[in-house]
Amino acid sequence: MGERASNGRTVVERRSELELVVTRTFNGPVHLVFDAWTKPELFKLWWAPKSMGVPLLSCEMDVRTGGSYRITFGHDAADAMAFFGKYLDVSPPSRLVWTNDEGGEEGAVTTVTFEEEDGRTLLVLQELYPSKEALDQSFVGMEDALPEQFEQLDELLITLSAGV
Repeated sequence: MGERASNGRTVVERRSELELVVTRTFNGPVHLVFDAWTKPELFKLWWAPKSMGVPLLSCEMDVRTGGSYRITFGHDAADAMAFFGKYLDVSPPSRLVWTNDEGGEEGAVTTVTFEEEDGRTLLVLQELYPSKEALDQSFVGMEDALPEQFEQLDELLITLSAGV
């Protein structure tokens, strides 16, 4: 077992040649954290790492088992980069599973679980890749981007909690 994510720290680890696991505990109840992952108007506020300077152009999410999503980054439609796939399992507020289909061939499958502990939420994100090469390629970007994204989510949760 890896170490539990202490508060405010994102732990990114490779569990095998095909599996990447990211854990973090957020200061917020599970329903708010789940909403931030499943409501486009909230997701848009934290998903794009600010340091990259590439805004989220559009975010379409049909969050239900069998539904699909499409997220587009870029300064305008001409240089946009799209990420899209299908939701394989949506079990509010504890579990989300989706495919990452933008690569053309078989992509990673992402599973996110949400577990409430004393008003805080332990989030575990697991990505299962079709090959070691696909994970190698993705790992570098995620190691940099996810901690920043999760910090932005933490900031959003403070705002949301204050508004409740």
